[in-house]
Amino acid sequence: MATLLRPFPPPPSAAKTSQFFHSSSLPHHFSRTDYPSPNKSLSKIHSSKFGNFLDLKPEAKPESLHFDLHQFDPSTRSRLDVIIIGTGPAGLRLAEQLSRYGIKVCCVDPSPLSMWPNNYGVWVDEFESLNLESCLDKIWPMASVHVNDSKIKFLDRPYGRVSRKKLKTLLLERCLSNGVQFHRAKVWKIEHEEFESSILCDDGNELKASLIVDASGFASSFIEYEKPRNHGYQIAHGILAEVEEHPFDLDKMLLMDWRDSHLGNEPYLRTSNSRFPTFLYAMPFDSNLVFLEETSLVSRPVLSYMEIKKRMVARLRHLGIRVKRVIEEEKCLIPMGGPLPRIPQRVMAIGGTSGVVHPSTGYMVARTMALAPVLAEAIAECLGSTRMIRGQPLYHRAWNGLWPIERRCTRDFYSFGMETLLKLDLNGSRSFFDAFFDLDPYYWQGFLSSRLSLRELALLSLSLFGRASTPSRFDIVTKCPVPLVKLMGNLALEAA
Repeated sequence: MATLLRPFPPPPSAAKTSQFFHSSSLPHHFSRTDYPSPNKSLSKIHSSKFGNFLDLKPEAKPESLHFDLHQFDPSTRSRLDVIIIGTGPAGLRLAEQLSRYGIKVCCVDPSPLSMWPNNYGVWVDEFESLNLESCLDKIWPMASVHVNDSKIKFLDRPYGRVSRKKLKTLLLERCLSNGVQFHRAKVWKIEHEEFESSILCDDGNELKASLIVDASGFASSFIEYEKPRNHGYQIAHGILAEVEEHPFDLDKMLLMDWRDSHLGNEPYLRTSNSRFPTFLYAMPFDSNLVFLEETSLVSRPVLSYMEIKKRMVARLRHLGIRVKRVIEEEKCLIPMGGPLPRIPQRVMAIGGTSGVVHPSTGYMVARTMALAPVLAEAIAECLGSTRMIRGQPLYHRAWNGLWPIERRCTRDFYSFGMETLLKLDLNGSRSFFDAFFDLDPYYWQGFLSSRLSLRELALLSLSLFGRASTPSRFDIVTKCPVPLVKLMGNLALEAA
C-alpha cells in the first residue's frame, strides 16, 4: 500500500523499491503543479481502453533538487568519522542526526540530489511525533478497509502522503547547516583495518572513516547474514492517474480493498487471487486525480508484475474508472521478514538492508525516521568529543543500539505475523483483517507502527485469536505450527 503506506533487492531478478500501507499550495491539499499540465500535453492525452491503463506511458520526468552541496575533497586525505553510503530517506536522516553531535559525516551517492522515485504513505501521528508533519502534502482524516463485498470498516486514524520533495529538502537543509559533506560516486568495495575502514569508489577515490554505514537499500551486498535470506515479498503496481471519475470518498484513503467481484468474468484470475490474494490501495486527491495501487501484501515466491497488472485492469474496469493519463508509475517490491543482519559486523546498516522493514506490513519510512536518532546517539557515544571508542567496541554498540534484545524479540513476533499471512488465502486474509481492525485501536495501531512491547504483542495475539472466526482459528492452528515453533525457539535463544 503505498508507505499501508509504502516506497528493494528483489528476488534475484528484479530491483525496485516502495512501502506497504503507503507512501504548497493549500493546507493538506495535493498540488498538481509538480506534474504536467493537461493543457501543455494535449497531444499526448488519449483515453485508454475502458479500465486499461497499460497502453499509457507515464508523463512525469525524473527531477533533481538544487542545492550547493559541501563537496568532500579526497585529495586532503582527511579522515572522517562516519561515511554513509546512500542519500535516501534513511541515509540523509542518519547524517542529519549524527551531524548534530559534531560528528564529521560524508554521504556518498552517485546522484545525491535526485528525487526519490517512490511514494510514501504514513499514519499522521507517526510523523507528528517526529515533528515532520510539515512534510505531508495530503492528509485524509480517515482510512477505510473493504473486507468483502458486504462489509467495510472505517478507521479513525488520519493517513498522510509524504511529499518527497519537502522531506528531502528538509533533511538536506539540516545536513548542510551542520556541515555534512557529500561525494558523488558509487561505492565498489569496502576494506577494514583495526580502527578504521575505507571505501573504494568508481571515480578512483578512497575515503576513510571510523565507521561505514550502508544506507543504499535492499540490493546492497555490503551487509552480511548468518542465515539464508528467506524473505517474503510485497509486490505492487501503482499509478498516479488523471481519470474521468472515480468512486472513492475524498476524505478517506482506501487502505485495503479485498473485494473480488471484479474477477467474476476472469476464472483464471479469480482462482489465482483466491489462493494468492491482492487488494487495492487508493489515495484520492480530487475527483479526477487518484493514486491507485494493486498490492500483494506478502507472498513467497513473489507474484509476477504481469499478474498484478492484469488484476488491476480488471478491478478498474469493474469500478468504472477510465484512465485518461498516467502521470507517474510505480513498481514496488519489498523484501519482508527474513533474518536480521549478523550482529555485530564492521559495516553498520540503516534502512532497507538493516532489517527495520515491518515484517508483516512493509512499513519502513516512519520507523527509519524514528530509529535514526537512536542509532546516532549510540554512535555519538563512541565518536564524541574523546574519539576513544573505535573498532569492535564501536561496531558492538552501534548494532546493539539499533537492535537491542527486546527489539529483536518483537521483530521475531512480527515475522511470525508475516509467516501467518503467507499461509492465508483470500477468505483467510479477509477473516484476519476483519478481526484485526476490530481490536482496541491501541493494539492495531501499535502493531502497524511497531511500537508494542513483547507482552502487548502476546495480548494482541490472544485477543485476535479470541475474536477470529472458527475457520480462521482452524487456519492458524493447522497452517502455522512451524512458524510458531520457530518463533518460540528464536525467543528462547535471544533470552538465553
